[in-house]
Amino acid sequence: MKKKTENLTGYNFGHPWYYVLGGDILPPRKIRAEVLAGNYQGYMAEEINAVDNKPEPHRSEALRAFKAKFLKDLAEDISRYRQIACAIRQDRTENPLFIEPDSCADIHTDISLKYAHIYNDFVHLNYIEDLLAQQGDLFS
Repeated sequence: MKKKTENLTGYNFGHPWYYVLGGDILPPRKIRAEVLAGNYQGYMAEEINAVDNKPEPHRSEALRAFKAKFLKDLAEDISRYRQIACAIRQDRTENPLFIEPDSCADIHTDISLKYAHIYNDFVHLNYIEDLLAQQGDLFS
């Protein structure tokens, strides 16, 4: 049985206050699991759908180009996410006494944005994989 990440902060994983209040920093595999559990198609859904409507072989070529772009973006986003997560963990270790601040620090905004980027990268890659698994129209 998979352990569900418990969220006691009252905020979602993409919100800076989730991290300010000590929320768990999700590893990329758990972010991907969140994506697979949902049905969001991502902010690029219109552009991806437009490419999907092209005739073959242009459709597959364009979808593969999108896939390569999102794989590159994902690698960069995960690298930066890990750097930020490391800094947050270090700060939590060095300052274990929690005093609720009046505002969130830049690092909390940074990790919430990287979470959103990684989430969308996984969404787009998942959607593109689904589309590539289907045969496109050869004669449009």
